Amino acid sequence: MPGEPRHRRSDLVEIARQAMADRGLEADFPPAAIRQLDALDGPAADTGLRDLTGLPWCSIDNDDSLDLDQLSVSQPGSDGNLRILVAVADVDALVSKDSPIDQHARFNTTSVYTAAQVFPMLPEKLSTGWTSLNAGEDRVAVVIEYDVAADGSTANSAVGRARVRNRAKLAYPSVGAWLEGTGPLPDTAAKAGIEAQLRSQDLAAQQLRQLRFERGALELETIEPRAVFDGDRVVDLKVERANRARELIEEFMIAANEVTARFLAGRKVSSLRRVVRVPERWPRIVEVARDYGDHLPAEPDSKALEEFLARRRRADPLRFPDLSLVIVKLLGRGEYVVERSGQAAVGHFGLAIRDYTHSTAPNRRFPDLVTHRQIKAALAGGQPPYTDGELDSLASHCTEKEDDAEKVERQVRKSAAALLLESRIGQRFDGVVTGASDKGTWVRVFDPPVEGKLVQGWQGVRVGQKLRVKLISTDFEHGFVDFARTG
Repeated sequence: MPGEPRHRRSDLVEIARQAMADRGLEADFPPAAIRQLDALDGPAADTGLRDLTGLPWCSIDNDDSLDLDQLSVSQPGSDGNLRILVAVADVDALVSKDSPIDQHARFNTTSVYTAAQVFPMLPEKLSTGWTSLNAGEDRVAVVIEYDVAADGSTANSAVGRARVRNRAKLAYPSVGAWLEGTGPLPDTAAKAGIEAQLRSQDLAAQQLRQLRFERGALELETIEPRAVFDGDRVVDLKVERANRARELIEEFMIAANEVTARFLAGRKVSSLRRVVRVPERWPRIVEVARDYGDHLPAEPDSKALEEFLARRRRADPLRFPDLSLVIVKLLGRGEYVVERSGQAAVGHFGLAIRDYTHSTAPNRRFPDLVTHRQIKAALAGGQPPYTDGELDSLASHCTEKEDDAEKVERQVRKSAAALLLESRIGQRFDGVVTGASDKGTWVRVFDPPVEGKLVQGWQGVRVGQKLRVKLISTDFEHGFVDFARTG
């Protein structure tokens, strides 16, 4: 029928699988990994670990997340501070180094989250089952602890292993709305009796956040809409906005990763660090600020950059995501590097911190699994399981494959947008010009949040200009969306 979409979710799955293959990522688990999985019979056994199952742990993640990597809980700390405990799934307890499942995880290095299908790094029997911190089930975990003072500083950190139990599986939207006073306490949280827990955790997170921004952490906002399906059809694109619940988890994970990095350095154990270097293209960032009538110092300064970004967010929230994307590209991508004992840390320019590793998502990221193995060896007083040479190779490989995974996700997002709009040819939309160069002029329409090429009427338009456009064509296979200016 006219106006009916020509493509379905199954076509999007094929796009995703081809994109995986094109980027050298394995969409399926090899037979040896399946045989290893079949030989497992349940979660890792408790081997006399510290018992923390009585604490009111909870998880907060996306509504549809089933691979739960971390839990959090707060307690009274020393000197009136709040003590935060972060429990992270101990994947290594079931997936040993160099086993077939581990080899597949090492090859892909990350789960790939596409609109069509999730390609998990670990088999779902593990990542959403036996190594997931599921509600009401005992699990072994790596536990990272630290006190948070009123000024946001941390102290008295510790890393160990324990047995834990998730008391409440919560989601960002509902918890965020409640913390911000726009929604009720989620039923799951009410039944678990953790209202006070969430309040105290939110307080600690905001203290951590305030100090990070005082030190120059960057608050950026980019638009990466998720496809919403009704059966086999894409019916909408949803942008997930920041809220207090997301900030809570973000701050706790950043602090936990700092603690982990310092723990390994203190034990003189080499580690994979996650870094964003001081930007080589800082002069171009200075030019961008100048184009907005603002000023940045000649030498890289994250605090000055964040102050500029904050001014732009207040002055023009509509275009702030587009400025954010420009700055992200100029900062350069994050990467993994090896820090050896006694070596100066590269640091993370965007987070404004010196010591930072990845350790809080081992179901989804291979570097985190590597970090856990280094931690467990250090706790046991044994030799690290990875040589410095192995870590060097892993750092390069993980950086490369993460980039490949992001390109796959971006390609499928574009095809999902084309799929949503292919039955709406001829309709008109309000939008804003997001880019203009020799390669073309680009416009982002507001509802649904889709970016496409302005192929007619682009002459004389400027970046940031609001206009009215008509959708004239889509190309599902390539993810192209073309508009013509109408006003």
